[in-house]
Amino acid sequence: MIIYGKQIVLYVLENHPELIEEVFLSKEIDKKLFSKFASLKKVIYKVDNQKAQALAKGGNHQGFFLKLVQFNYAPIKEFKDMNFILVLDGVTDVGNIGAIARTAYSMGIEGIIASNIKTINNAGIVRTSSGALLDLPFMVHPRSADLSSELRDCGFTLIGATTDGVDLKKYGKIEKTDKVALFLGSEGEGISPKVAKKLDLKVSIAMEHEFDSLNVSVAAGILIYNLKR
Repeated sequence: MIIYGKQIVLYVLENHPELIEEVFLSKEIDKKLFSKFASLKKVIYKVDNQKAQALAKGGNHQGFFLKLVQFNYAPIKEFKDMNFILVLDGVTDVGNIGAIARTAYSMGIEGIIASNIKTINNAGIVRTSSGALLDLPFMVHPRSADLSSELRDCGFTLIGATTDGVDLKKYGKIEKTDKVALFLGSEGEGISPKVAKKLDLKVSIAMEHEFDSLNVSVAAGILIYNLKR
């Protein structure tokens, strides 16, 4: 798995050096920083601009690349022992998932499950989450309806964000001992109908002005903050 960009590379270097397999640099860096890379005792490759552009697939790499060990998903059993998790139902945009991961990690969400999809760009999410995905249990589940049933059987209360849900202001605070799975759907489709039927509670965000919907990552931050407040 290749990640690129100065911020995420330095984050991994500082916080998860054990994940680094190889280092690629396409620009000169100061001796102090180079010594940190050298201390990993991993191969450091100097690459030209053409190779750098190929590694980043045209992205803004800033001259920094890392090859990381294979990304491993957390097992579903680990999620069943948590109290507050986030389930993304059909959300596929890498930027949105990365932003949600940053928010979730900073606000104390214990894990994220991307459901109703088969594959996802793990490297892209690690990058757009600024590394938060490396500090947060994450997995992919292909069937959100089956997942919702499995979570309910484990004692989770299923809460979903829908346009016809109750205003968050009318719902009480989630306690640390509560087992809650918060479902968020994609901006275009929302939560899938089969999952919506299984929800214990539908919530929504009251708006001052009429508007169709919020970006899913923005909505995630508002919902998590208010439910935990």
